[in-house]
Amino acid sequence: MGVVVDPAVPPETAGMLRANAPLLSRIRTGWVPPAALPVPARRRNTSSVALLAATPLVIALMAVLLDSPAAPAGFLLLGGFVFLVLVKIANISEAVDDDHRPQERALYEKARRHHGRYLIPQDFDEEAAAVLHRAQQAVGTVLRSHVNAEGLLDGPRNALLLPEQEWEIARLLAKLSALRADHRELLGRGLAPEVAAVLKPLQGALDSSEAAVVARVEALERYAGHVAEAERAYHAREQIEELRARLPRYEELLAETGAGTMAVAEIERLAEDADSVERALRRSVTSAHEAFRYLEG
Repeated sequence: MGVVVDPAVPPETAGMLRANAPLLSRIRTGWVPPAALPVPARRRNTSSVALLAATPLVIALMAVLLDSPAAPAGFLLLGGFVFLVLVKIANISEAVDDDHRPQERALYEKARRHHGRYLIPQDFDEEAAAVLHRAQQAVGTVLRSHVNAEGLLDGPRNALLLPEQEWEIARLLAKLSALRADHRELLGRGLAPEVAAVLKPLQGALDSSEAAVVARVEALERYAGHVAEAERAYHAREQIEELRARLPRYEELLAETGAGTMAVAEIERLAEDADSVERALRRSVTSAHEAFRYLEG
């Protein structure tokens, strides 16, 4: 489970938030990315070009020195040049690290601007995370289906309603997780019997709220189940249509071999299967539409 974002957040921002769960976790704990340093980075790039341009001259000078009585000086120059190259490599690595700063800073600003409109994995306890995963699986089943993409379902409404359902479920589960953590922390203190009695209705409120959220998820799962049935019928119809397109070749072969009478029944059954699958697909789509109307209610 990754970052869950309010569908009202602009898509580009939502994509950045979803792709950076670890950084968002650090930001949540108070981490602030350092500001970018573009000017020093440019200076390092200039010095790197100068070093590259000077390299042939240095190599030529070292070759002359090493082949002369001044060989010790050549070795000294070689050692100094190698040291300079190593320092420059270290600086380049630092520059690469600096290149991440603008992106981190942009993420930080977007996270601050959209505070409360995204949720990270740490916002959910184990039970809530499991329920949210079920909701996301159901939503994914519908939105990734061929029957949805082919317009057999109401694609635009699915694209609008289902992310809203996912966000609302995630928001409620995050609230529930926070209250459950507080409740457990209170119980862990060893409360007096009178106080423990007061907490019982609060536990009931938590249980009722969880049941209501789970009911939403189950409605999503029922809808996804109908869509999955329609998807199976859709693929079966495709396969049967593909077989029916090949029938003339089989019929021709049977006629040439004199075995046609033996396969007539099988061919007729294939046509009947195609009709049955078509009816099953329509029934599944109708059931999915009815389940969708229940979600809207």
